[in-house]
Amino acid sequence: HVQLVESGGGSVQAGGSLNLSCSVSGQTDRSRTMAWFRQAPGKEREGIASISRSSFRIQYSDSAKGRFTISHDSTENTLYLQMETLKPEDTAMYYCAARFSGDYYYTSLQHSDYRYWGQGTQVTVS
Repeated sequence: HVQLVESGGGSVQAGGSLNLSCSVSGQTDRSRTMAWFRQAPGKEREGIASISRSSFRIQYSDSAKGRFTISHDSTENTLYLQMETLKPEDTAMYYCAARFSGDYYYTSLQHSDYRYWGQGTQVTVS
């Protein structure tokens, strides 16, 4: 069983930055693909960044490119999302997601591809 716990959300002014973290526990010896999703009220869950096993491949949504950076620290079993130049439209609940994958190049921004989810951390940009 895998548990994901997000942290680092909060309220920030437009143009500011935040760094989200996702702590991973359980079966940490198994290789994984991980991702960040977000969901604003009344909208569908949106995949914004995904990182493959050993960080061989990274994929971003158009809304994240150039402003967000996903990274993974395997020694600390922690996934990060550095967000810069935040906009009001970035306001949402942000979720960390994971799936087991032995493929060094597999990434996905589809929420149906992920089995494990955190509870989310709220980001509000005003």
